[in-house]
Amino acid sequence: MGRPMALNLCQAGYTLWVHARRPLLMQPLTQAGAIACSSPQMCAEQADIIFTMVSDTPDVEQVILGENGIIDGARAGSLVIDMSSIAASTTRRIAATLAEKDIHQLDAPVSGGEKGAVAGTLSIMVGGEALPFERALPLFKILGENIVHVGDHGAGQIAKTCNQVLVSQTLAAVAEALLLAKAAGVDPANVRQALLGGFAGSRILEVHGQRMLEHDFEPGFKTKLHHKDMRIAMQTAHELGIALPGTALATQYLNALMGMGQSELDSAAIVLALEQLSNVHLADNLTSQDQVI
Repeated sequence: MGRPMALNLCQAGYTLWVHARRPLLMQPLTQAGAIACSSPQMCAEQADIIFTMVSDTPDVEQVILGENGIIDGARAGSLVIDMSSIAASTTRRIAATLAEKDIHQLDAPVSGGEKGAVAGTLSIMVGGEALPFERALPLFKILGENIVHVGDHGAGQIAKTCNQVLVSQTLAAVAEALLLAKAAGVDPANVRQALLGGFAGSRILEVHGQRMLEHDFEPGFKTKLHHKDMRIAMQTAHELGIALPGTALATQYLNALMGMGQSELDSAAIVLALEQLSNVHLADNLTSQDQVI
């Protein structure tokens, strides 16, 4: 998602210095006018505002605090904006480490998938201090539409974790409802259409419900990334000593998908795990292999 977001900043007229751990990923950006850098440190030496968008908590730590990391190149007064989805406790620790060098930080995870990144319509959940948020707001408005300053450091990450808790359980609920209709001999496509007009209607039922019916799991948000986010949710619940039983169940469905070797599918493929449990398949016209993959 970082590449289309960076392209949107380029197209808005900003000068970008970019680094990717896989250099091939930088080609579309350099073709758009961005300047390739050999390390995060080199990017930070050139820019006043540094965005990071990587997969998981250890990756963020490495890019910001590791060898040749952002902390080695950023000047006092610089602003680091991490748009990855990671553990809030780590975000707070990184922010404190950067603050020792008078470097500001915002955590700003996003929702909306690759399509939202391309279209510049992401929801952006921001944690950090008010003045750095105001400084970053013109850039956020290029990347997204729903931009909320949630609170202090880590608050953006908590909001993103809440988002994933809701999405995972809604995906499971949509899958269960469609499978119930199918098992009862009622056309699940007609049931979906009927439900869209009532309180059960949702964006997930609209978009991912249709994908489940068609077994179209071309990734917008990959199972392996959703699985990682649910690990963060359960870790956070453990740290806080609270019960999230529905979240734990949804996490098990994603665990099953990972075990089935389907980590690259969109997480709407959660329906595949439920199909296997019930021996009911939404797409009868598919072959047995298609029903699995």
